[in-house]
Amino acid sequence: MLKLKFRKLHTTMVDGVDVGNFIGFLFQEGVISHDDITALRRISSDPKQQCAELLSKLHASQSQQAFIKLYLAIKKESHLQWLIDRIDNFSHQSLIELLQQMYINDQTGD
Repeated sequence: MLKLKFRKLHTTMVDGVDVGNFIGFLFQEGVISHDDITALRRISSDPKQQCAELLSKLHASQSQQAFIKLYLAIKKESHLQWLIDRIDNFSHQSLIELLQQMYINDQTGD
């Protein structure tokens, strides 16, 4: 469920979250690899690109815990309480609509 919520909030995160503070935590927790952390740190001068790359890596990940760990990392940042509120208050209808759109895209090859 968290993976879908983060997918729906992708643009919000890219536009408003500096993930530089979470990268070390996600590495420590085994969510991202040494190569991932090195690549992400190389683009630290562009926080939007860094966030987009991190989210892309997490979505491609096979880790069942990736988005749980991301959620916990965000929760530790008091200035991101607004994002936690958005994640926690996501309606089931929004998720159903997202799943339907994903299904349609899969069927049409988009």
